[in-house]
Amino acid sequence: MSKSIIKKTLYGAVVAVVAGLALVNAAASGGESTARSKLVLMAPAAPGGGWDGFARESQQAMKSGSVVNNAQVVNVPGAGGTIGLSQFVQMEGRHDMLMVTGGVMVGAIELSNSETTFEDIVPIARLADDYAVLVVPAKSEFKTLDDFTERWKANPGGTSISGGSLGSIDHLLTGLVAQKIGIDPIKTNYIAYSGGGEALTSMLSGTTVGGMSGYNEVADQIESGSLRALAISSEERLPGVDIPTFKEQGVDAAMANWRGVAAAPGITEEQKQEFVDIVTEFRQTEHWQGALERNSWTDSFMTGGEFEEFIDSEVAVTKEIVEGLGL
Repeated sequence: MSKSIIKKTLYGAVVAVVAGLALVNAAASGGESTARSKLVLMAPAAPGGGWDGFARESQQAMKSGSVVNNAQVVNVPGAGGTIGLSQFVQMEGRHDMLMVTGGVMVGAIELSNSETTFEDIVPIARLADDYAVLVVPAKSEFKTLDDFTERWKANPGGTSISGGSLGSIDHLLTGLVAQKIGIDPIKTNYIAYSGGGEALTSMLSGTTVGGMSGYNEVADQIESGSLRALAISSEERLPGVDIPTFKEQGVDAAMANWRGVAAAPGITEEQKQEFVDIVTEFRQTEHWQGALERNSWTDSFMTGGEFEEFIDSEVAVTKEIVEGLGL
């Protein structure tokens, strides 16, 4: 699939732009406001998704800790967050609004060749990570990661792997693991689905050999025994999760589906610090600590120059993977 075709597909749902602008304009109405009096969180995704859930957990944490007087969430869905991103950068100087962002947006920007990038916004904080797992049905012949990679290397095209949309963490990790074990990523047979449920059904029905999925999306199936987890993409084993990492099994691949927030361009240093203070405060609330546990998120708090350097690194790595996948 060529990059131009993918780009057209990603931007197909242009109606989301109109709906998103209406929501954002409505949230902004009512006179001048400050981040402490009324904070708007843009989730650049549809209600019910990962970014939406992250935004609403953040909203409740702010409310529970009285961090801000009024926190609202607006949704601007489409194209892996790049539609919301393109609208957000037009709100220059907007000092009472944050946009949810993360690893998925990095991939979407590269995949769509978006003119708007992370250089156009102000990174505020990285807050939480989750990780992807390579899973197979419990009845699969593959008992270990070595079993799976041996077959994969012998027959890349015949070893189909299901996962989320093109450019997702599932897709990028598949390409990265392939590269690390000596497979040309272009030769991988990755079957993209719009939702985790479809990808799981595909694998369980035998349409695909294995699946790459967010751990929290398949944790119940792993625990019940219907799926076998072969490896997880964290740097080290997660507390309470008995799944070996790719790295400890000799495959030098790690990738986080990180989530954080960014501010609009043109804000002052004082306004930027206010946002950092707000995030720092709500992160310490009991609600947020519970959210980490409920969603199987790992606390990865990071701000300032460290966060900006992290994003630069993520962009560079993602660029290389996308090119390797031939997208």
